[in-house]
Amino acid sequence: MSIQSVLAFPATVQHAGKLDTTFAAKGTAQVYFFGSTSSLANDIAIDSQGRLLVAAKVTMPGGSRFGLARLLNDGSADLAFGNQGSVIGQFEPGFEAMADKVQVLPNGHILIAGLQYESEHRTFPAVALFDSLGQPVQRFGDNGRCVVRLPGNLSRGMRDVWLPPGVPGAEACSVDVQEDGRILLVANHHFELADHAAMLIRLNVDGSLDSSFNGRGFVMVRHLLMNTWLSSVRVQRDGRILVGGSINFPEEGLVARYHADGSLDSSFAVDGFMSFTASGQGAQVSQIVQQSNGDVQCFGSSRDPMRCLALKVHSNGRPDHHCNGGQAQLLEVGHSGCQWTAAQVQPDGSVFTVGATIGGVEADFVLGRYLPGGQLDGDFGDGNGWVRTRLGRSLDTATSIAVQDDGNILVGGYSLDGSYRAIVARYLG
Repeated sequence: MSIQSVLAFPATVQHAGKLDTTFAAKGTAQVYFFGSTSSLANDIAIDSQGRLLVAAKVTMPGGSRFGLARLLNDGSADLAFGNQGSVIGQFEPGFEAMADKVQVLPNGHILIAGLQYESEHRTFPAVALFDSLGQPVQRFGDNGRCVVRLPGNLSRGMRDVWLPPGVPGAEACSVDVQEDGRILLVANHHFELADHAAMLIRLNVDGSLDSSFNGRGFVMVRHLLMNTWLSSVRVQRDGRILVGGSINFPEEGLVARYHADGSLDSSFAVDGFMSFTASGQGAQVSQIVQQSNGDVQCFGSSRDPMRCLALKVHSNGRPDHHCNGGQAQLLEVGHSGCQWTAAQVQPDGSVFTVGATIGGVEADFVLGRYLPGGQLDGDFGDGNGWVRTRLGRSLDTATSIAVQDDGNILVGGYSLDGSYRAIVARYLG
């Protein structure tokens, strides 16, 4: 393990990694959700016309709702989309909701995945599909929406009701789409206190449960009978499925791989599972990316203390000893901790990562770039491979990343200034 320690002050940016002042208001756009009292941007995507799609948790007078907004390339609201640039809704009437992920499908439809809040303490995964104008796709689920309930309520998870935004907790949502259009989701089931198991679920293109996947539409993911928690799913180029999270929440980071039919890929790591610590510290995987040569990179955080974490392994799940001796790398930014929350691999094999420092007014955006070999890129930021950005007077949290065709970097998240506001920042690549 390597730890790089720095002072807790915003980085001075000299070249790549500088805010793009031609975007919106000096590099930052507030995402507008009509009638909302607060909003948290959780994911960002780019469509074929270069427009920006933002998935969010939106607070309305009647409670939380999912939000989907579209911005033009200059950061202004696309008023042709939904209601004055956004769609706000519920997956089922009478239940609160949030959107955590967004993907643009090859046919231009927009898929969001999130959670339905079944009660003050319980959640169910849910998805919704919209056309390019923000209208529900009627043939998908029930009027474009689908709440995923497995037999025995195995998809029912926990709700965070006390954690402040930006601090990792029990709520988790991730989605990826296969080439044939079928949808993969992860969910985490809470049997009882300190008894957790994860679910990998596949839906058909119409939102129904795909019974051909493991013979019942889902796989229970549990490593060595330990508490298992998933926060990321990624379809490999060859169709196999990677999932990431932690065991014993979060004593060890976890990555597992499954075949396209839902069976465990025993050729990956040790009988399909790869677990690791950060030199004895707890670890959690938030995002998995795959290089063109098949190598896998994991990004997330260590625990106690919380640090940005990166780990590179070969395509077979074995450690890459050419990268930090095969061990997890930790990056220390600030006094209160930090984490990577999202990552995107580039055609040249480099990886952009985004996350945040943790702790009150010290909470800022952190954007980094790793070289194909897995080390931080010293040509990015102020010679250290990362930049730290304070956008407002209080808490700023980055949650998501997307890279435009011209190499500029879009970062989604939220800022606290009286209330939480969803924002998108653009950096020079």
